[in-house]
Amino acid sequence: MAYLLDTNVFIEAKNRHYGFDFCPAFWDWIDHAHQAGTVFSIDKVAIELDAVDDDLAIWASERPDAFFLEADATVVPSLQATSTWANGAGYEPAAVVTFLQDADYYLVAHAHAHHHVVVTHEVVAHSTKKIKIPNACLGVGVRYLTPFEMLRAERARFVIAT
Repeated sequence: MAYLLDTNVFIEAKNRHYGFDFCPAFWDWIDHAHQAGTVFSIDKVAIELDAVDDDLAIWASERPDAFFLEADATVVPSLQATSTWANGAGYEPAAVVTFLQDADYYLVAHAHAHHHVVVTHEVVAHSTKKIKIPNACLGVGVRYLTPFEMLRAERARFVIAT
């Protein structure tokens, strides 16, 4: 099992919880977990991170190619399954169109295809105006966690050596 990180995990970490300037251990842990085959994201997330010219975009561009996974042939049936769910789940047409053009769609489908866990700050929503990642995960049977749940499950520790 591996974790696939949503764009908001990186953005929130940089802006709030684990800024590069005061908690480099978080970013080191991400690299270490990736090297261990545990943490990844997808190419569509890399594109979203690159859209803002900042330290996070630079950090993302410095990750190995294998960090941001590209869709392979096994993802195609999962894209179809996720699309079928989105179209039949009672969302407004504009919400479905937006979702199917977004990295979230590919993130959920990739996790579905490879039995990965999605990591996101999003929570289940009951609105029909926007498809949230947890709703899509539940719809297609993909497990999801918050970043904090992932860090606890993986027993991440950011400790100052004494």
